[in-house]
Amino acid sequence: MRIFVKAKPKSRIEKVEKTDETHFTVSVKEPPADGRANYAIECALAEYFGISGSRVRIVSGLSSRQKIAEVDA
Repeated sequence: MRIFVKAKPKSRIEKVEKTDETHFTVSVKEPPADGRANYAIECALAEYFGISGSRVRIVSGLSSRQKIAEVDA
């Protein structure tokens, strides 16, 4: 399943908000440097869906706030 993610790095709290069936807003504490925020977003989505981190990957928008992630649920 592909989902559209709006990233919010360097947030005070970490959370995943579902906007609709395929759109999510993910806030993470990590800064957007060296892929740390992308990794934190993948981990947050994996925890939200209750699956392992290896089953979530960002397929588009690695350097953008608008991302497309693929979730193998």
